[in-house]
Amino acid sequence: MSDGSAGLGITRVGQVAINAQDVERATAFYRDVLGLKFLFAAGQLAFFDCGGVRLMLDKPEKAEFVHPSSILYFSVADIQGAHGKLVEAGVEIVGEPHMIARMQDHDLWLSFFRDTEGNVMALMSEVRRAA
Repeated sequence: MSDGSAGLGITRVGQVAINAQDVERATAFYRDVLGLKFLFAAGQLAFFDCGGVRLMLDKPEKAEFVHPSSILYFSVADIQGAHGKLVEAGVEIVGEPHMIARMQDHDLWLSFFRDTEGNVMALMSEVRRAA
């Protein structure tokens, strides 16, 4: 098995494309509900910064690209509070916050929701346990 040193030199995820049937509606959701930093728009594309990873909203031009996106896991410090804000905003919740793994020094929590385009997204939180 290779350690990747002979590979392409990939160091991080630079951009993630999210399918949107209505880019304007999706832009409002990612900017106003999730609070991501809007970077710019170019034609039917909208770009956001998410901790150094750029998210691109795009309306698929070919039928082969019309499908929900992969699940993005948005890291938050307070999953209960963030979940509550999604509920208050009328976001469709797919899964309530729940612990999925007990790690050595923290618990991993997840909560799932749908964006305005029907894509399933998630909140994740690494909750440190009191010492």
